[in-house]
Amino acid sequence: PSPSPGCPTEWDGLSCWPALPLGQSRGVACPEILSVFKPKGLIQRNCTESGWSPPSPPYHSACQLETLGSSNDTEAKARHFVTMKVLYTCGYSTSLAALLLAIGIFCCFRKLHCTRNSIHIHFFTSFILRGTAVFIKDRVLFSDESIDHCTMSTVTCKAAIAFFQYSVLANFYWLLVEGLYLQTLLLLTFTCDRSYTWGYILMGWGVPMVTVGVWVLTRLRYDNHGCWDDYSSVYWWVIKAPILLAIFVNFLIFLNVTRMLAQKIRCPDLSRTHKQQYMRLTKSTLLLIPLFGVHYVVFALFPEHVGVDARLYFELVLGSYQGFLVALLYCFLNGEVQAEIRRNWGTWQRSMESNVFNLATQDFTA
Repeated sequence: PSPSPGCPTEWDGLSCWPALPLGQSRGVACPEILSVFKPKGLIQRNCTESGWSPPSPPYHSACQLETLGSSNDTEAKARHFVTMKVLYTCGYSTSLAALLLAIGIFCCFRKLHCTRNSIHIHFFTSFILRGTAVFIKDRVLFSDESIDHCTMSTVTCKAAIAFFQYSVLANFYWLLVEGLYLQTLLLLTFTCDRSYTWGYILMGWGVPMVTVGVWVLTRLRYDNHGCWDDYSSVYWWVIKAPILLAIFVNFLIFLNVTRMLAQKIRCPDLSRTHKQQYMRLTKSTLLLIPLFGVHYVVFALFPEHVGVDARLYFELVLGSYQGFLVALLYCFLNGEVQAEIRRNWGTWQRSMESNVFNLATQDFTA
């Protein structure tokens, strides 16, 4: 049969225009990357006998890019995207370097080998995976400007999105493990059974693996189109619901730990040393739980198209420095780590001085 008259699906380099029958029109909002600094406008195109009509109003006008001419729509997109990409690339690169250094410190010093720091290492690793997943996703989805994002549906791009979702889930669940471990320490008075460690590992890595597996099977069965990077799909809740659950449980832990800490600090029988130990142990996690969860809960209560500007800044720019903040709180500002580094530095200096003295003595007696 002859094809029905109308306009086919088209990618114009900025937006995807779904197929439309002849004589009808369709409007789309300004691309998110063009509306980061400006209010979002609406562009309309008509399906005529000669094909799609030009965008009306033009992108530069609808998206309020006054500084650029109408012939520079692609340049406008590139400039805004490059600005955002440079910001979060610097953030993730800084975080990756800090996290790798922190893991090296925890692994190199034997005195720092304990259950608490082992959980920190897993938490750091989840941030490393998240940063790596962002770079992989950018490489697969945005490395080639000629890619038609309307029809792109390759195994590679789907795998990149699935890996990204797994790393995000693992990130939130290892934050939950940090909260659970802190609560366990306070309940058991700093005596924690090592048998809990495997349970923490199964929660931190296993739950995200099962969740992403269910999401992948669901998308393959019921919604296998595009690159699975559309957050408007109802199946996105397979990922969002476990994240919201982890944040909600962490918030309850935050309240409970705060209550227990206040009780223990007011206890007259508690020594000053124990009070300082409680404070040192809890301050990092109590800071991280609300920092990581509040904005996500706020955005989750609204549709995905609401608060796009703020969402982009939090998730891409500010969120990219979270790994650096974690390494700073749990490692670089950790008094125990600093003391161990100073002790080993002093030992190394004394060893070097001793070697120099022995060499000098040998030369003198030779």
